[in-house]
Amino acid sequence: MRFLTLILALTFVVGCGDTKKKPAPYGREAALNLPGNRPTIWGVAPIVNISGEDGVDPLVQADLLYQQLQPVNGVTVVPVDRVVAVYQALHIGQVQSEDQAKAVCQALGLDGLLVATVTAYDPYNPPKFAVALQLFEPRHEKATSQISAQELAQQAAPSAGSNEPTKVNFVQVVGSYDCANGSVRDRLKAYAAGRYDPNSPLAGAEYYLNMDRYCGFVYHELLRQLFEQPQLSGK
Repeated sequence: MRFLTLILALTFVVGCGDTKKKPAPYGREAALNLPGNRPTIWGVAPIVNISGEDGVDPLVQADLLYQQLQPVNGVTVVPVDRVVAVYQALHIGQVQSEDQAKAVCQALGLDGLLVATVTAYDPYNPPKFAVALQLFEPRHEKATSQISAQELAQQAAPSAGSNEPTKVNFVQVVGSYDCANGSVRDRLKAYAAGRYDPNSPLAGAEYYLNMDRYCGFVYHELLRQLFEQPQLSGK
């Protein structure tokens, strides 16, 4: 395992040190842009972990996704702890229905709620991370009635004929990123350009060895895919 770690680290350093192309200046990484011209307010829900790995912290993962959203042009993202507070007020552990997503958005004045589900998590080199990223976007309409917190906590899916305050638009992207795959390493090298200090001992190889940094890369890739979806790119 140590030998494989050294090989991957050297591969990353050599690739980033190509003399034919100057590396991106430190702190000048490329930013994502939300399609459309209207400002949007999103929230990030605590991550749902079905990977079977106890080391996946729902709030830490939500913060990593939040950090990737902060520099996105066109998006204002509310702090994760504000979403957690609404969860507690509604007595829900995780969003399991469209009604619950609507209620969270309504309470915080959000245009959208991002809910990520971790399906695979392996922090050992080469790392592997698989996630399903879902975006709930309520279409704000005049509410005819309020849904009680007790009903929201108990339901796992919208009930037939229930009074719904809004309509929801649902978009999902799914990705599995195994760093043993050459195409994933190419995407990671492109992402790391400008994001690491070239004078640091590990340089860009840190993305192989620090799982939080690797997870940030995966969330960035999924957000890029999300913005390419017709429901968003066609706005």
